[in-house]
Amino acid sequence: MYETIEEANQAVIAKIVAGAPFLIDIVPAASVIPELKEGKVLLHAGPPIDYDQMIAPIQGACVGAGLFEGWGETEEDIRCLLETGEVTLIPCHHVQAVGPMGGITSANMPVLVVENKTDGNRAYCTMNEGIGAVLRFGAYSQEVIDRLHWMKNTLAPVLSAALKTKNEGVNINVLVAKAIAMGDEFHQRNIAASLAFLKEVAPSIVALEGFESEKSEVMQFLADTDQFFLNIMMASSKAVLDGARTIQEGTVVTAMCRNGHEFGIRISGMGDEWFTGPVNIPKGLYFSGFNEADASPDMGDSAITETFGVGGMAMIAAPAVTRFVGTGGFYDALKTSNDMLEISIDTNPNFPVPTWDFKGICLGIDARKVVETGILPVINTGIANKEAGKGQIGAGTVTPPMVCFEKAVLAYAKKLGFVE
Repeated sequence: MYETIEEANQAVIAKIVAGAPFLIDIVPAASVIPELKEGKVLLHAGPPIDYDQMIAPIQGACVGAGLFEGWGETEEDIRCLLETGEVTLIPCHHVQAVGPMGGITSANMPVLVVENKTDGNRAYCTMNEGIGAVLRFGAYSQEVIDRLHWMKNTLAPVLSAALKTKNEGVNINVLVAKAIAMGDEFHQRNIAASLAFLKEVAPSIVALEGFESEKSEVMQFLADTDQFFLNIMMASSKAVLDGARTIQEGTVVTAMCRNGHEFGIRISGMGDEWFTGPVNIPKGLYFSGFNEADASPDMGDSAITETFGVGGMAMIAAPAVTRFVGTGGFYDALKTSNDMLEISIDTNPNFPVPTWDFKGICLGIDARKVVETGILPVINTGIANKEAGKGQIGAGTVTPPMVCFEKAVLAYAKKLGFVE
């Protein structure tokens, strides 16, 4: 269809720029993901993986999901199901979904529904649980299970009802454009976007009938949860990039994700194929009493935000976050984003960054440029304890293994007949 790789890449990034993600609803995962309807099924972050390959925090999240679903009464009951293969494991990305950290998603967990109105496709993501002991970092105490039930029974119905009062849902591009001018990069820092979202939905929540006792709980949770918008950004990025990758040509990276064992990428010209390599340990700052020896290997689908062009790719947009992830100060952030521009095809005019002389965020990671320059995408990330159930112990940055990009470029070269 396209005469050159450059032409194909331009078509892919034009799709990204044209993407129009809207948050339209919050529903039980099984109601929109058919694979979750039959039997015991869990979605997970990253490329495909078996339970026995999973690191302890992700196994812990699987246990928590099983307890939430009522598949057993004890941790031992759930682990037995997992170890004997009675639970089917599917990557979130294979069913138009994404999940933070372990990414574990089960049938009755509520998911955000984001529609890319340009292409008519949808993407899904669980809601942010807040901080502390949370499932995404591998915790599965009764406190965690109780919160998941509250999110299912209270948070999701109230927000769903509020969203239904809006004709088209919530326009995510508008919120991103606002919040990037207020210092968010949408992976580690989502304070402005989360508050902008609260401002958008608060009048609708207040006006709801039939939720008198629940409304104040939901408003307080949204006010307290600085990272709530991260999961919205993840689903939006997935929806836009899935729309763009309908053009199955070129070398634009359309997904980056990790499962604690392998890092996987997809590129536009190779469709659904994963190109993998071993994950790295994040580098960053640790909470008091912890260090790198306590850290879990890299995990999560949240690198879909960097794939879209925010997160670590837009470090310069969020000077306030640089110290938190251990990258120094303003000029280190500037250098990071300038480096990221070296491996990108263009900048996205939809999202100008005031601290970057109003250049748009990076647009379209080109796998060829990564290999040519040796510059790897920088990903902002939380750091989990390597032991299940202990939760987050820090925050930092991580990079993919170069072999992922080398494999992808070689595979596409073979597809085009450039090499045998």
